[in-house]
Amino acid sequence: MKIRSIATLLSYAILLTALGCASAASHRAAVSDDNTGRLTVGTVQKEIRVGMSGADVASVLGSPNVVTTDEERREVWIYDKISTERAYSSSSGGVAALVFAGGASVAGGGGASYSASSGASSTTQKTLTVIIKFDSEGLVRDFAYHSSKF
Repeated sequence: MKIRSIATLLSYAILLTALGCASAASHRAAVSDDNTGRLTVGTVQKEIRVGMSGADVASVLGSPNVVTTDEERREVWIYDKISTERAYSSSSGGVAALVFAGGASVAGGGGASYSASSGASSTTQKTLTVIIKFDSEGLVRDFAYHSSKF
């Protein structure tokens, strides 16, 4: 009977330890930001068109980081976005059990314990540069973009 009780107790301990330790991937998913209002290549490809007004561009992309002019004094808008995402995750868990024999603890405080821990971290940087060139009437005449992730 004692062996069966100890085996059952250890089985529960192992199960609780496994359930208590979350993976690094699950921690990363819990802290990631899915902000849908940010500037993306897809937004530029889908929304920006030659012939758009500056007001329409601003309503889609927001305010540019840099406004300058070219050699013919036509406006050029530059959107230069950099993002850094850092994630750190750690998990630890443990189980301690005190073994009883006939209602009293085993001499010497007999017990078993188990603990485990794991951790991970990652850093990702993304850049997006969008250049929008306007004609002399203030309409988009050309645009280009560059995106990188490392």
